[in-house]
Amino acid sequence: MASATNIHATAVNTVAWLQQTPARIVVPVYQRQYRWDIGGCEQLLSDIRAVSDTDERHMHFIGSVLSSTDGTDAASDLVLIDGQQRVTTLMLLVAALRHTIGDDDPALAGELERVLMHAGDRGRTKLQPHRAWQEAFETLVLAREQGDGGASRFADNYAFFRSQINAEEVPRIWQGLRKLEHVAITLGAAANAQQIFASLNSTGEPLRDHELIHNYVLMGLSHAEQSEIEDGSWLEIERNTGESIGAFWRDYLVMKTGREFSVPGEHSVYDAFRQVFPRLDVVTLRGVVGEWQQYSRMYGMLLQPERAKDAEVGRHLAALATLGPAMRPLVMSALHDEDAGVTSRQALLSTLELVQSLLIRRAVVGLDSRRLVARLCRARAEGEASLRRAASRITPSDQRVRVALKFTDLPHAAYVLARMAGTAAGASLQVDHIVPLSPGDGWSGDGQRRWADYTEDEQNSHRALASTLGNLTLLEEDLAERAFDASFPEKRKIYARSGVPLTIDVAREEAWGTAAISQRAAALAARFVEVWPRPTDAAIDDDDLTPILDAQRRRGWPRGWQREFEYTEYCGEHWEVYDVRALFHRVFTRLWADAREDVLNYTQRRGGPVYPAQAWNGEWEALDDDHHLYLGWDSTYMLTAVQGVLEEAGLEPEVFVKYSYIGMAM
Repeated sequence: MASATNIHATAVNTVAWLQQTPARIVVPVYQRQYRWDIGGCEQLLSDIRAVSDTDERHMHFIGSVLSSTDGTDAASDLVLIDGQQRVTTLMLLVAALRHTIGDDDPALAGELERVLMHAGDRGRTKLQPHRAWQEAFETLVLAREQGDGGASRFADNYAFFRSQINAEEVPRIWQGLRKLEHVAITLGAAANAQQIFASLNSTGEPLRDHELIHNYVLMGLSHAEQSEIEDGSWLEIERNTGESIGAFWRDYLVMKTGREFSVPGEHSVYDAFRQVFPRLDVVTLRGVVGEWQQYSRMYGMLLQPERAKDAEVGRHLAALATLGPAMRPLVMSALHDEDAGVTSRQALLSTLELVQSLLIRRAVVGLDSRRLVARLCRARAEGEASLRRAASRITPSDQRVRVALKFTDLPHAAYVLARMAGTAAGASLQVDHIVPLSPGDGWSGDGQRRWADYTEDEQNSHRALASTLGNLTLLEEDLAERAFDASFPEKRKIYARSGVPLTIDVAREEAWGTAAISQRAAALAARFVEVWPRPTDAAIDDDDLTPILDAQRRRGWPRGWQREFEYTEYCGEHWEVYDVRALFHRVFTRLWADAREDVLNYTQRRGGPVYPAQAWNGEWEALDDDHHLYLGWDSTYMLTAVQGVLEEAGLEPEVFVKYSYIGMAM
């Protein structure tokens, strides 16, 4: 078999490759900036711990590293074409291990330094990042003194590794590191580096979240076990959810965790799945796969309400399908509990009504209903009463709905009118605008004045109300064709032949104009708030506050982050706090005064952000002589820590953020 002449690929042990490479490993100037964040570092450290605890046969593959040399000498610089993100992160981890053990284990320290330092120049690191970032990187790796706090992505990730690994665990992490493997691809002088890089990174369709979940579930099993899970369970999940399998896993995990976790451009659903199910051997799988099947059946009913065996439940599910997918995690949970006998049929119907009231009322007043379901899932886990209280807070009041129904376009008009008329929405009924959207010059509301004779203000007034509740009705299909664009005197005769009570009522009017529209809107609005009632008289969230657990985690520091919030509500106090960094600082210093034990408990479990000493360079605040708060984290870590420590203290239901215009646009 002929071999390649310009490409050499070898499977290697990653640590051995780093130690034995005599050359400097250089990041070329055209490479993008280092961008791994704490979430990626956390996953890497978790993988290393996991492989460290397995037997010697198990290794962990980290992908491929593509490089070329800039000369013929064996000691020539090795130029990283692909893999700099992983290599840089591994270097930061090794540096954290080296500085953690100090001088306590000279042999291990020497092994670690062989990874980090260039053999020919102990004052330089083996990895040479882009020159714009080299000083920041070498300051950390070589433990140089620094006066400016060293704020950088390097510092964030190095600090994370330092915070998570104590001296006693260093040998375990080192053992895991030595079980990493990759494919080292080295290019010859005649190879086209750009073309090969593009081939590695741009061809083929990237795996989607549900495909990654599928691989994660099956990959560690034997062929027989894979067939058992695939044929016995997974194929049914795919049949139940169809093309919406990705949405199913997202909604299942929102329901399971009570958290939103969408991060644009990232595999946030897959990451959340791995956090919920960190280990999936065949025994564990057999215990959970049945649950996945059951929920997928419920999800199938959400996608196709006709699958519901209970006709009334099916009608509610069809209505919810009209109102959008925002509440699927909550409804899936309610369907599952009723199917399993945990709750009653009446409790299920009550929840379905509650959700419809919430969604249609918010749509009427123009409020977005995305990013609400996680808080409702958390509330439902505490009981039906808690769910109703949580829903009432974000369900617009009767007064607010009546005003919106009078002056704004009616959303989901066919659903609203059919429900108010007591008839099922279907193809046989169509929405008719009593005053047409664009009346012709001959249209008349009373049979006397033509549209062309209306003043401009009169025409504008009619157009403004044309799509409001007061000007809409339902008609059978054959009648709707005849009524289209007809003047009101003609419509009266057609309406009188309808079997829809709402439409027959309009036929009793002598003339039609803005006064009649307003009068009918008021009457129908009174009926609307009865059909879709608000749960209780609890205070409404008029200011669109976001519970702290639903605040959006953003990677890095996006443009405008300094004005992400308008303010924060903390246990009834109004805080002028505008960004995550300031929120992190204020919450931890406040809880240090009010709930110190909870801060310490959270810190012990998570490995930070409070430490007994300033163990590395960076931005710190002394809480007292023996406790120091590290402030050099990235946005995602800081918000996660705020959420976690507030949960530890039991204060998370009392803390809200109000997003600014900038924060909503980020």
